[in-house]
Parts: sequence; structure tokens; C-alpha cells
Amino acid sequence: MTRDDHEVRLRELARAGELGRLSEGERDLLRPAAYDLAHPVVFDAVYRRVAHHRGHHACARGFRHLGECCLDGFHDDLEAVVGSLLTTAEPIKDVEAWIAARAPGIAVDAYRRRRGAIGALQRPRMTKWLRAALGGDPWLCRLALRIQEWAGVPGGAGATLWPVDSWAGERGISTSEARADVEKVLVAMQERPKWYHEHIEIPLGHKVAPVGGCPGEGTGDPRPLPAADPGEQDEARVSDLAAVAVEAIRAGLGRGEDAAATVVRVLGELFLHGSGADEMSRAPGAATFGEERVSALLDDPVALEVLVERVLDIVRGPAG
Repeated sequence: MTRDDHEVRLRELARAGELGRLSEGERDLLRPAAYDLAHPVVFDAVYRRVAHHRGHHACARGFRHLGECCLDGFHDDLEAVVGSLLTTAEPIKDVEAWIAARAPGIAVDAYRRRRGAIGALQRPRMTKWLRAALGGDPWLCRLALRIQEWAGVPGGAGATLWPVDSWAGERGISTSEARADVEKVLVAMQERPKWYHEHIEIPLGHKVAPVGGCPGEGTGDPRPLPAADPGEQDEARVSDLAAVAVEAIRAGLGRGEDAAATVVRVLGELFLHGSGADEMSRAPGAATFGEERVSALLDDPVALEVLVERVLDIVRGPAG
């Protein structure tokens, strides 16, 4: 069987809800086709935002632009998504839409498991004792969370131990000031030596420095832009999901599915039934992406008819 044949077989088994009943050998035969389907969707639905959040804007341009600091993480996320797809027992009408809706949550769970495996906190949090040690300073408390998060990132050890350029840009201060603030936080953390050793030192020991650092870490590299505000993040998320939606709708039409039903299903899956993993790139308590507008459009028959027509015009492209 060719890889195209395996893709057809994968889709058939997914629609029937039979993937979870396959033997490991049967899954291995379908795995290359699953990777082919999941690869672009996982990048658009998950890793582009992760790269932006880390200040690796060059990596966010596309898979071929991923630096060594991000490539391993992307492959880890992709492997987790493919593994989940090939073991699910639920019927899947549209594989791409299913991946787009569930990949963020799958990636978050896999990321936390990888952090836990090296001793890092799965979900960095501000404890009462650490907040007190930092004098309740909002910036130092936020930086403490960044340090906890960074310590547990398996890769990413670049020219410097900490990504101070990115943190300096976030705060709008010089790199020397950022380094001084990092030292303040580390001193505060070391008030609990056992905690510091288990959750900071041990995870840091698992980092492997790449041949070249991540974008923006070199002396002559352009500095990463400051983190986007929530409005810009929402706009970027809509753009990412829209690109995934176009591909999922186009695939559904190619299989002869009803056009209007396909549009409604895909938009509902992507914009209304997501996992909430977009909160990864937000500060705790910050507002999440609002689905109210999409929900209102799908519930209004007149607006829905116009929406479907416009979406299909985009998917099908200009006539000619």
C-alpha cells in the first residue's frame, strides 16, 4: 500500500471509531500517514503561538524556520498528538479539524509530563513563601514564574543560561537590569534549598546547549520584540485558526461533504470546542479569547448563511 492508501485507511478507521482497537503493528503502518496529516496542523494550532510566546518570532514563521531550540519541542508535541489520534476510540468525521481542536490540550498535557519527568514543576506557581521573599513585587513575582517555566523547558540552553534579552524586552529594561532581577529572584528561591535544588537546579541540568543559540540570543542578533498585548494575541490566534479552518473545510469538500454543514462543523470545532490551551500564553487571570461572536453567527440563520457564503468564497478561491 502507498502512503496515500494508508491515509485513506486512516480516515476510514477514524470515521468508524476503530483507531483505538488497532494492534500496535497496525498503528505503526498508519503512523507515517498520521504524521503527514498532523504536521502542518500542529504547527499552526500549537507551536506558532508557543514560539511567539517565547520571543522566537523567526521560528514562528514556519516549520522550516524552526531553530534547534524549538525543533525538539515541536517534534515532541507532534509525537504526542499522533499518539493520541491513533489510540482514540471516538468516531472522527474530519481528522484535520479533530487535530486542530485537540492538539493544544494534548500538547499541554505532554509538555507537563515532560517537565515532571525532569523534576520541574508541571504548572509553575507563585507560593506564599516565595512571594514574601520577593517582597510582593509584581515584576519579580512574574519573573519567578518565567524562571520556573524556563528551567523545565528540555531544550533551549543557548548562549546564556537565562533568556534575559526576551525578559528585558517584556519589562522594557536593559539586559543588565534583567540579569540583576534574575539574581534577586534566584537568591529568594534559594531560601528553600531543597525546593531550589529539585525544581530549578535538577531541571537545568537536563538542558543541552545547541550549536547556535535561539534567535535573539547572539551578540549581533536582532532583539526579540516585547510580548504582544492580549488584543494582538487574540488576533494572532484567530489568524492561525482561520488558516487551519480553510484547510479542514477544503479537505471536507474534497470528500464530497455538504458545504454548509462542513463550514459549521469546522468553525464550531475550532472556535467553540477548543481546549483552552490558548491560555498558555497569557498571564494568570488574564482574559481568554472570546468565542461569543462566532457563537452568535452560528446561531443566527441569516448571519450564518452570509458567513458560509463568504467562507466558501475564500476556500474555493477566485473563479477562473
